[in-house]
Amino acid sequence: MAALLDELRRQDLTCAPHVLVRIVVQLGGDTPTIREMIARLDPPARFGLRPLPAPLPMVPTIQAKYDSLELDDRDRDLLLAVSLCLGDELEPLLAFDGRIADELMLSAIGPHLALRAGRVRFVDPLLDIWVRSTTDSAVQASVNERLVTIFVARDDRVSADWHRSRASLRGVPEAAPELIRIARELSEAGHSSRALQLAGEAAAHAAGIVLDEARVVAGASAIAAGYATEAAAWLGPLFPEGAERYRLQGLSALVIAQAYLQGAVPAIDPDSFRPRTDDLDDWYSWTRATAFAAVLCAERGDRRGMRTWLKALRDGCAIVGAERELRDPVVALSWLIAGESDVEAMVGAGPLSGGMLRALRSALDGDIDAGLRLIAVGDSGLGAEIDPFVAGFEYSPVVNAYRAVVEVLLLMWRGDIRVAQERLMQAAMILPVAMPFAGLGVVLARRLDLAVLGRVGPFGEALTAALPPAVRLDHLVDRAIEAHLSGSFEEASSFMKLWSDRGRPSPMLSVAGLDELAPIDGDPGAAIGTVAPAEVLEAQRLRARIATTTDARWRADRDELLEATRALASPFSRARVESMLGIRAVIRNELDAASEHLRTAQRLFDVAGADAWARASAARVALVEEEATRGDAAHDSLPACRLAWAPLLTSRELEVAMKVVTGLSNRQISDELQLSVRTVEVHLGRVFGKLAVRNRVELMVLARRTVQYL
Repeated sequence: MAALLDELRRQDLTCAPHVLVRIVVQLGGDTPTIREMIARLDPPARFGLRPLPAPLPMVPTIQAKYDSLELDDRDRDLLLAVSLCLGDELEPLLAFDGRIADELMLSAIGPHLALRAGRVRFVDPLLDIWVRSTTDSAVQASVNERLVTIFVARDDRVSADWHRSRASLRGVPEAAPELIRIARELSEAGHSSRALQLAGEAAAHAAGIVLDEARVVAGASAIAAGYATEAAAWLGPLFPEGAERYRLQGLSALVIAQAYLQGAVPAIDPDSFRPRTDDLDDWYSWTRATAFAAVLCAERGDRRGMRTWLKALRDGCAIVGAERELRDPVVALSWLIAGESDVEAMVGAGPLSGGMLRALRSALDGDIDAGLRLIAVGDSGLGAEIDPFVAGFEYSPVVNAYRAVVEVLLLMWRGDIRVAQERLMQAAMILPVAMPFAGLGVVLARRLDLAVLGRVGPFGEALTAALPPAVRLDHLVDRAIEAHLSGSFEEASSFMKLWSDRGRPSPMLSVAGLDELAPIDGDPGAAIGTVAPAEVLEAQRLRARIATTTDARWRADRDELLEATRALASPFSRARVESMLGIRAVIRNELDAASEHLRTAQRLFDVAGADAWARASAARVALVEEEATRGDAAHDSLPACRLAWAPLLTSRELEVAMKVVTGLSNRQISDELQLSVRTVEVHLGRVFGKLAVRNRVELMVLARRTVQYL
């Protein structure tokens, strides 16, 4: 799968992993056909923002494979009936055709059908596409009409209405209500794509208020499956023309779709959508919409918007009497995501306001294992509960995607990097993992790829390309990590400086970045993530202290830092601190201690599965233990010294130090930087003090030692 994703990306046909898996399944894994099919799809379909066409379109490889197939009318009609049926039961198709199963197996189409345990399917799924694409609409209508008779006799009203609507060249309004009813049931059972199919068919034949209901069911099913563009298309016509009841029922799904597509919750006044009646069902629909809007604002760091929607939520819950089951857990979840974990410890029920909220809270309280167990209980299906926050969608792909992203985040916080990467790739093949938490799943995919591969891999690239343009990612940090791991330290520092200049954008839930270089402007606290367990924050604090502590202060702090480092349980977090301790030891020319710290970091990175970080540590160990002097040490030291000294010096002091390392005199530095000689001397005196050297010679020696490490 990874190789195919990479190949498609190179051909500018990037496809979301879960969409590609569906195409592979529908095409039986036929690689040439898969390539042709994806080339026929538009970007929203490839990215999972709209469902795949049903059936998939004809492409040349399918045409060439079956153009020589000769079928009589009876056999063709049966193959078409197999293709058109909602289900795969064999008995209705035997009634349709008139032959028994043994006769079918011996017929000309026997080799093309798999009959087993009362079910029937195409041996080659490509034949399904060929049959539908090469049969004209009149023949399809005739076969659908015959199937209506079969399913009426079997008292299967849903299938009968489905085929009746498909057979008609005009509207069949009487078929719509039953299709809508079943679509709702399918949606609540987690079969969002099939629910969308039925609701969409109902909408094609409905009118008036029934059409509004069909649009609501289609839009809600679409967003539950992750089809944000499709959901917006279905729900948009309800505003403002639709009946108020169905506008309110569709408001939640439309807010979710627009927030994902636009990158922010729509700037609307909650009061403008307040119900104009006293109907509690209408008020409950409005209240749930305010709950979704509040959480979506929290995910995007919009505290002002979150407060506005939470106020509306409180008003709505007071009217419908849902304070405990809806208001309290949504308020707790919103503030936790927004970075305020010290709120009343309320939790709800079901997968999100119950299980996911409990899991996050457990992790932030220091028990990540307990959080992972709570996620696992939800996966087991035991103790399934209705979640008032996402009632009716507890088993939907989007809800499952939220839970999968939280699981991966907790695994990363625990330091299980390779396990987290594998779990995310598995989830990405079946779920729309780009939707939760404003694209957090994509950030995780990229960071985990970098930690394991040293670059963003096919899954990370595919998920990134599938994001709507409005969703912002901090690519600068990713590029800095890649440069840092490859040994391009000055480039890494430049990227982190640009990231800092842009306001340090980052997810609300903390994801491992490159805080080794973050405190470049003397503000180490700004690099610390918003929401993370205490140990993750402690590791960030230790790295900031190691980077910014002066040499004189280091002698007093070293033992305390070593003790705090050894107390870290996460192998990944501790390895990064050990690596920085190794840097500091090299600069102080304590090569034995440096080697010990760097080797410890390498072993811990191996344990975490962070292979790229382990390779980088191994390379640094080799440099330290070589103790070789490079030919042009002063010139080669520039990137390394800039990286190591930037946290300790001001930007002007750093420039002066770099000029000294290259061999320039104070007069030459004065001319190049357009400063007075006296100013250069003042800056240089401060450099000597901060780096604990006495003169230019010792500064050059320090530079040589620094390059031996970096």
